[in-house]
Amino acid sequence: TGVQTCALPILAVNMADLAAKAGLSIDLKALAEELHLPVVLINGRNGFGVPDLKKALADAPKRSRHHVFVPDQDIMPAVREIREHFRLGSDYDAYQYLQLHAQLKFLTDADRIFLREISERFKFFPAKYQGAETIQRYEWIQRILNRVITRNEGRDWKSTTHSLDRVLTHKVFGYLIFFGVLFMIFQSVFAWATIPMDFIDTGFARISAWMGEQLPAGPLFDLITQGLVPGIGGIIIFIPQIAILFAFISVLEETGYMARVVFLMDKVMRRFGLSGRSVVPLMSGVACAIPAIMATRTIDNWKERLITILVTPLMSCSARLPVFTILVAMIIPDDKVLGFFNLQGLALMGLYLLGFVAALLCAGVMKLLIETREPSFLVLEMPTYRTPKWSNVGFTILEKTKAFVFGAGKVILAISVILWVLASYGPQGEMDGAREVVMSQHATEQVDDAVIENEIAAYRLEHSYAGKLGKLLEPVIRPLGYDWKIGIALITSFAAREVFVGTVATIYSLGSTDDETTVRERLMKEVNPETGGPRFTPAVGFSLLLYYTFAMQCMSTLAVVYRETKGWRWPVIQMIYMTVLAYLTAFIAFQVLN
Repeated sequence: TGVQTCALPILAVNMADLAAKAGLSIDLKALAEELHLPVVLINGRNGFGVPDLKKALADAPKRSRHHVFVPDQDIMPAVREIREHFRLGSDYDAYQYLQLHAQLKFLTDADRIFLREISERFKFFPAKYQGAETIQRYEWIQRILNRVITRNEGRDWKSTTHSLDRVLTHKVFGYLIFFGVLFMIFQSVFAWATIPMDFIDTGFARISAWMGEQLPAGPLFDLITQGLVPGIGGIIIFIPQIAILFAFISVLEETGYMARVVFLMDKVMRRFGLSGRSVVPLMSGVACAIPAIMATRTIDNWKERLITILVTPLMSCSARLPVFTILVAMIIPDDKVLGFFNLQGLALMGLYLLGFVAALLCAGVMKLLIETREPSFLVLEMPTYRTPKWSNVGFTILEKTKAFVFGAGKVILAISVILWVLASYGPQGEMDGAREVVMSQHATEQVDDAVIENEIAAYRLEHSYAGKLGKLLEPVIRPLGYDWKIGIALITSFAAREVFVGTVATIYSLGSTDDETTVRERLMKEVNPETGGPRFTPAVGFSLLLYYTFAMQCMSTLAVVYRETKGWRWPVIQMIYMTVLAYLTAFIAFQVLN
């Protein structure tokens, strides 16, 4: 405001440890006299000086009225006229009305006309006075620094940082090291999260089974054991991945390396409407889109953050792996390329690369479509390298995990219950008559009880509301090579992509889904009644692979996008564009290969 004021009239000079390393001696008394404010030296990392800061706050000092900038005398007549007209508290407030009347949204049209007339009458040129103000302010700052700071010129306290930066920000080695760090992070996320995720998955399955045995039969208890408990498990199971990923991100930030990553990648990513800060969310999307989207909070520019959120789910996450594995095994021969590379492994790698390329291309399109007046630039501090403060790392992990569980978790749980209801209920007559219909089909033959139960489950699923939706969806998905059974899998796998395998196992009466070989063999033997040939031809397999590469088949991701964008507008847009992209690519693949 032209007057050195602040809400809490105390200056806390942080990073006392770095000042000591740099050989800087700060005259706190002289600084307080210059600013007309109490000054306290602190170190936020170890709590040094915090008691003194609390004491200064308790003393409730008076607000400083020290003038930093006074408007030029040439424009004071205009300033006084504006101050009187709007009844403002200071000349500097009036000066800001004159400078920024086109940007101040609270001004009425009449106010803007009045201010524009004054600007023209006094021949006011904003750039001239803005430059003068900037020069005055920095001269004032430098004068104070020269008086209160004593430097020990003999100490090169950043020599280690400069030496590391010559390697870590190198135009060749910098990228190689960065991708090596990413590889280590992703390997750790996959390897370390597997055991706790399996433990959580098994634990909730046992809880559900135990409750099913202990609770009496009935719709309410079925909802608890088959809907609510698995739904809660579907939330909790993501915690290990979220915790591990944000642990690494926090360590990279605490050490100062994250700023170098942003600097390295900014030039490349900016061509596609992204920024250097988009790199970590995109790469972490290979593990899981949920923590990846949460990691976009480090992106300051609204447009770049939004584009990153919208394209991150195109990165193939670990949930797609079960779908990719079974489909690739069906349609790609287990041959060797050049006698060394496995053809199925190369196909799997190709799907991951395809997702990354699609994310960049879609980001480039969104860069042209999403309009914003917010300037896009990268300004960041290149901090010195330092040892992480582990309490900060732990706090970050805890806060990010809580944000997911208590934020997006509520939406995930609600959708889980809805999907369970759709798959468990249907017209009463058809659902109640399932056993009678199946038994009549095997009246003249001896069939194992497990086979009977599987066929009853498949019949009920077919005639459930989810099955009805599959039948309703069939005309739309038939051009992709799918039937109503695959349609049900598309619907139920919206809960999570890997649900596709379990759904087709139930639909095709496969019983347990633990043996992927059994699932694959049965799918390969499934007959298309219209052609008499196999249902899962290479054309259908590639169509499904492309569909699951691009489709938004994850309610958890949509829930997080809703939470991060604070509304349903962008999640709906994301759902539509990814579905259209998936449908078109799957349609082209089937029509060409068929």
